[in-house]
Amino acid sequence: MTDLKNPKWIYGKGFLFLVILIVASGLILYEAGSWKIGLLLALAIWAAARLYYFMFYVIEHYVDQDYKFAGISSFLQYLVTRKNG
Repeated sequence: MTDLKNPKWIYGKGFLFLVILIVASGLILYEAGSWKIGLLLALAIWAAARLYYFMFYVIEHYVDQDYKFAGISSFLQYLVTRKNG
């Protein structure tokens, strides 16, 4: 499988992620029927997005410009094998 390079398909992929997020969150809220669960769900989604941004942008652009991450397992490997300092 080749890399996705067409901007329309990239935006389409992002839109599908948004649809999945909305549908899954809506179903969770429907099943739980609680605003407290809704708040916790929103916090979990927000924290996951910020963690993803941290792993793949902050570290690469502000901490170690020489390292390029390829996924979450790559980031975990980086944490284990990086030199201190």
